[in-house]
Amino acid sequence: MFMGTTYNSIDDKNRMIVPSKLRAGLGSRCILTKGLDTCLLIYTEADWEAQMEKISKLPESDPKVRAFIRHFCANACECEFDKQGRIVIPQELKNYAGIEKELVTMGAMSKIEIWARDVWDSPSNDSKMETEDFANALVEYNF
Repeated sequence: MFMGTTYNSIDDKNRMIVPSKLRAGLGSRCILTKGLDTCLLIYTEADWEAQMEKISKLPESDPKVRAFIRHFCANACECEFDKQGRIVIPQELKNYAGIEKELVTMGAMSKIEIWARDVWDSPSNDSKMETEDFANALVEYNF
């Protein structure tokens, strides 16, 4: 399980250091893809396979399912860590997330989220909630 937040950056060669406390749970390789929000996601190979198994059960006759598969899978890539614990973020994924230099990298249970810091800190970022909003939203799930 991944948790915690780190403020880091991407270099001129589109490489980012995955924080060691998060990297330890990934093994020597990981899968990088687009998130549903304007962020990137890193999965372990095992968790990626679990996601693919769930997705394979969705009805591909539904255009929304096909669009989701394209979003999630078409730009996914396998990444290997270099000796410094870095991975390369492809330009297409960098553009999608609005990444220029500064990052926010956070553990989110079975995955790691990578955000452009200015996107994460933006007042218009709907992905962040206040405590009261969490409480109200979780009531719907009997939490």
